[in-house]
Amino acid sequence: MGRSQLEKQKTHEKIVETASRRLREAGLDGIGVADLMKEAGLTVGGFYKHFASRDDLVAEAIQSAFDSWGRKLEAEGINPAEMTAADIAERYVSNCHRDNPGEGCPFAALTSDISRSGEKARAIATDGLRRNFAGLASKAAGADEGERRRKAIMAFAMMAGGVGLARISSDEALSAEILETIRAFVAGIDK
Repeated sequence: MGRSQLEKQKTHEKIVETASRRLREAGLDGIGVADLMKEAGLTVGGFYKHFASRDDLVAEAIQSAFDSWGRKLEAEGINPAEMTAADIAERYVSNCHRDNPGEGCPFAALTSDISRSGEKARAIATDGLRRNFAGLASKAAGADEGERRRKAIMAFAMMAGGVGLARISSDEALSAEILETIRAFVAGIDK
């Protein structure tokens, strides 16, 4: 790959990374292309050298957000397949995740936004749901695959929704209670 192509790729990745974080912080309508490009240290005119539309950027940014969990674990030397349900709950349903939406799960930050977004973003989110359900189902106890999958769907919905509820609570004790309750429930799906 030539130097200019490599630079273009790095710039593209910088835009996507910035968008991924900012969209989780402010929502899909919370930041415009001009502000995003400025934050990335680029001009608005350069946007269309990288993306055909804002929807294309949103889709890539959402994909990047979904992939960030695995990248973060790998960077810490953790194999997600070896994590228990309790390990997942401890990391996901945490004060850190609650307090840092820009670094967290897009489901906890953007569920209602993604439901109203374009088909590309919704398809990416659907794939993310399937992966999350399968990953949790592999850790759940149950008489059959259907029971394990039901437990996984309930646990993931509780985790994503619980982090969202903990974020909106202005009462720190209530926020902590929400997180603690959901962590304990999810940690028990393997029993």
